[in-house]
Amino acid sequence: MKVWTTVKIKDDNKDVKLIANSFSNYLYRNGPILDIYYKYNISQTDKYMLEKDIKDKIAGLLMLYLSKNTERINDIANKYNLNNNDIDTIIPTIEAYIEKNKS
Repeated sequence: MKVWTTVKIKDDNKDVKLIANSFSNYLYRNGPILDIYYKYNISQTDKYMLEKDIKDKIAGLLMLYLSKNTERINDIANKYNLNNNDIDTIIPTIEAYIEKNKS
């Protein structure tokens, strides 16, 4: 019988940690989440706890991706795809350096 559980990965991949940290900062240090921190007076301890959790989860997803473990990625996608009504409102958004033509 399979049971849903949390697993801590002991592989100490520095690149994954660096990327997870960067992605967490990208997600949590800009935009509405920053406003929510201030609006609800989220303590530094709670901010750290939230950011640590997201970093750990991003690192786990990266490790699954790098190991090509699509079965586990699909498990997560299926378990947490709770509200299909929100799918139409998703707009992929990224930030990056863009080369501009000097015309």
